[in-house]
Amino acid sequence: MSSPHTPSPAPNATVIRIGRRSAMTGLPCSLVLMAIGAVGIFGAVLVATGQQKGESTVSGFVGLAFMVALGVLGVILFVPFWANRRNRLLIDHTGLWLEKGELRNVIPWNSLSGVALYWSDFGRNGKIYSLELYPTGPIDRDDPILWGLVRDEEPLHPGLPRLRHRVTLTAPNKQPVVDAVRSHVPQLWLGESQRPTGHISRPDVRGHRQRTRNRTP
Repeated sequence: MSSPHTPSPAPNATVIRIGRRSAMTGLPCSLVLMAIGAVGIFGAVLVATGQQKGESTVSGFVGLAFMVALGVLGVILFVPFWANRRNRLLIDHTGLWLEKGELRNVIPWNSLSGVALYWSDFGRNGKIYSLELYPTGPIDRDDPILWGLVRDEEPLHPGLPRLRHRVTLTAPNKQPVVDAVRSHVPQLWLGESQRPTGHISRPDVRGHRQRTRNRTP
């Protein structure tokens, strides 16, 4: 989707480091879970070799299994947080860029019919936001960089398409993104809309794998 005349974002693009904030909160949590799992594995080794203090009990085995399970969860969470730590959004006169390490792609403004902000309650007092980018025509739902942003849901208005890109935003990121979008393409801005709790949803991972299974690089 990148224009041959604009191979990279403009030098004065608004930069939002979406991966850094997630990594700063997610990586410590996953490391704690991994440490708990390591203690559980150590305890299981002691039990297996008969070196534990005291008698083995059912509740003790359950506790060790739970600790190991937490460690596995920590590993599962650590991998995406680490992989996505360098992810950035860049917004300029061309469009909205998603950058993953050395890879990037752009959703051009001239390919959109509208941009909206969704928000829903998150926890007891929080909110979570998403930027909805509605295309004027078909989009590649399996683009190597952008596929994780694609959602197929009821649109904000009947005249808008179901298939769109959704960029998840935290509260600190929301206003800089909105300000940048409205400064570049005020004519596309559709406003804010409250959605049901959990509106963010997940990308179609299974469908993406099935559709790209036999693709040649």
